[in-house]
Amino acid sequence: MKIAYIGLGSNMHSPIKQIKSAIKLIEEIASTEITDVSSLYKSKPVGPQDQDDYINAVVKIETELMPYELLECMQEIEKQHGRIRGERWGPRVIDLDILMFGNKIMTDQKLTIPHPEIHNRSFVLVPLAEIDSDCEIPGKGPISDLLATIDKSNVVQLQ
Repeated sequence: MKIAYIGLGSNMHSPIKQIKSAIKLIEEIASTEITDVSSLYKSKPVGPQDQDDYINAVVKIETELMPYELLECMQEIEKQHGRIRGERWGPRVIDLDILMFGNKIMTDQKLTIPHPEIHNRSFVLVPLAEIDSDCEIPGKGPISDLLATIDKSNVVQLQ
């Protein structure tokens, strides 16, 4: 079993419901078990600011799947939620990103692990630190060091 972290984000069609629904579908993936779920967080969008704020969370899983198999499962969940890939950094019903997969470092046209922007995104690092404060991001360093260097003021934990 490998430990992986999935980032979830939504800013359309009842974002909180979208996130919770996606988490339930992740629970149903064969050979995969959710071991922790962060709180929900609200943050300003990356890119165009003329869109609603995002709701974000991070899920920690244990899985027997390989990275591309997990990617296919995430894309299928996005498809089930009606995700249409359009404008870069534009509004989305659901976005599921493999943030990390064990200690794996890989880059190709289909998948980059760890997520290429993980170290720059407070809306990922804050919920990730909530569920694994000792986490080390392969090739980037300890999460505590990364959190110390970014602005976290735009990330608000929901009740």
